[in-house]
Amino acid sequence: MLLTLDIGNTEITTGIFTGDTLSSLWRLTTNPGRTPDEWAAAIGGFLIQAGHSPNEVRAACLASVAPGATAAVADGVEKATGARALAVDATSALPVRLDVDEPMSVGADRIVNVLAAAECWHTDVIVVDFGTATTFDCITADGRFIGGVIMPGILTSADQLTRRAARLPATELRAPTRVIGRRTEDCIRAGVIFGAADAVDGVVRRISAEWPGGGRPKVVATGGLAELVVPHCRTIEGIERDLTLQGLRIAARHLGLTW
Repeated sequence: MLLTLDIGNTEITTGIFTGDTLSSLWRLTTNPGRTPDEWAAAIGGFLIQAGHSPNEVRAACLASVAPGATAAVADGVEKATGARALAVDATSALPVRLDVDEPMSVGADRIVNVLAAAECWHTDVIVVDFGTATTFDCITADGRFIGGVIMPGILTSADQLTRRAARLPATELRAPTRVIGRRTEDCIRAGVIFGAADAVDGVVRRISAEWPGGGRPKVVATGGLAELVVPHCRTIEGIERDLTLQGLRIAARHLGLTW
């Protein structure tokens, strides 16, 4: 089995692949204060809960944008499974070209998204990843990452709104039934969710308008918050929720891991 970990600033999305099939998936809160022993206990516990022995893990691959947690998580994986996690970054020998001004600054999650999109669709693609930040990754049909856009994620925006406006309450985010809210919580939900959807559509239209060669890229969404926003977008063609984990699986193959 292959253990994959997408270490984000808010959550760690973890998946188990049996062959090329994603057989188990779970999420952990990213906590830089956890020790390797604590991560090992958490990872081992989830594996057992999913019906697997930690000893079944033959390889591990991770992408991280949270350097404060990466080393402890990797040590925890090794303690739990005996497999040392291979980290993907801009120096990894992968069949994608980071055709941007500062390739070393491209986040590992964006790199594996680009890899997955290039191998899955073989066409021009915009990947919209809904996480702590909402990122737009632009991939050409020949596997070039040509750049993109980063904007605040919807939870980040909602949190800043309620933190900085004393009279606005913290609100559970769910789609309202109408735009004009009659209660403060509904006003916040409409502003955050519909505002995010319209912002995504606007950015996608702007990206498409300056796409090299005048092509029309395919637009797909991924990330834990995609299902909250995408139903209200007009430009996104579908959700590939596990795209980043699939990218890690593909990266693991290219980097010589076996499982």
